Amino acid sequence: MKCDLCGAKIQQTFLNKILGTQIRVNGKKKLVCFECQRKFPKKEDLLKQLS
Repeated sequence: MKCDLCGAKIQQTFLNKILGTQIRVNGKKKLVCFECQRKFPKKEDLLKQLS
């Protein structure tokens, strides 16, 4: 799986859970890595970048 903002690979646990965040934008799931979460700490900033 890759981050929808930067394209970096998102790590998974041994149970295939992602180590990042899923955000719904217009009914679609978007994946965000830890690095992008640090760049954009507020949810509103992430939503602006994803749309």
